[in-house]
Amino acid sequence: MSLPVLDVVQQLALAANEPVMSFDLVSMWRSMGPFAKFIAIVLAIMSVWSLAVAVERLLTYARATSASRKYAAELQALLPAGKFKDAVELAHSKAYAKGYLPKVLGLALQEYSTGQEALKSQGPRDVGDFDLVAAVNRAIDRSTLRTITDLRRGLGSLATIGSTAPFVGLLGTVAGIITAFQAMAATGSGGLGSVSAGIAEALVTTAFGLLVAIPAVMFFNYFTNKVEEIQVDVNDSTTELVDFFIKEGR
Repeated sequence: MSLPVLDVVQQLALAANEPVMSFDLVSMWRSMGPFAKFIAIVLAIMSVWSLAVAVERLLTYARATSASRKYAAELQALLPAGKFKDAVELAHSKAYAKGYLPKVLGLALQEYSTGQEALKSQGPRDVGDFDLVAAVNRAIDRSTLRTITDLRRGLGSLATIGSTAPFVGLLGTVAGIITAFQAMAATGSGGLGSVSAGIAEALVTTAFGLLVAIPAVMFFNYFTNKVEEIQVDVNDSTTELVDFFIKEGR
């Protein structure tokens, strides 16, 4: 028997002795090394965290939008009647506490009401008249900044998970490939089965990382656009309120 034939027979024998790799999740988890399992657990935690943030933000935005629309409808009847104190009390009520418009417009109305009373009286340290509309605008700026910052809460974690999850999975892949080649070097087996099995195990973490990152990025972009829409709504509402104050003052 010639040497090439012996080599072929030897390679076939080695391939027959190589373990068959099962590609279901349970078998791949059992065949993973400790570091790859650690990476998979980290990615699972990141996935649960991003989904929890997404659900919480969806509920928050839905409640805030509903409360803001109801409060805006109430203001349409209160402002023409000059019931500013009633509008402030309504903004501070429990039913509208989750809305973004009650937080911003409520503080503006409160500033306008207290400013009107301050202009009618003279205190012991009175420094003269002041621009009431400018005071209202400053109150609007403060409340808008706090409200938008609160609406953005949690979006930073989504951005972090979306940008780092693929690299965390890639770290597990690199470590898994190194382990697979070390095992091949130690046993002296270099068949296609052993190579493909090791690489398949290593690539699981990369796939998991992408699976975690893609929804996180999608949720982040959606929520960012939602906050921008809310900010536009707040700016329109506050501008209309300031215009009403100017006309009401005249």
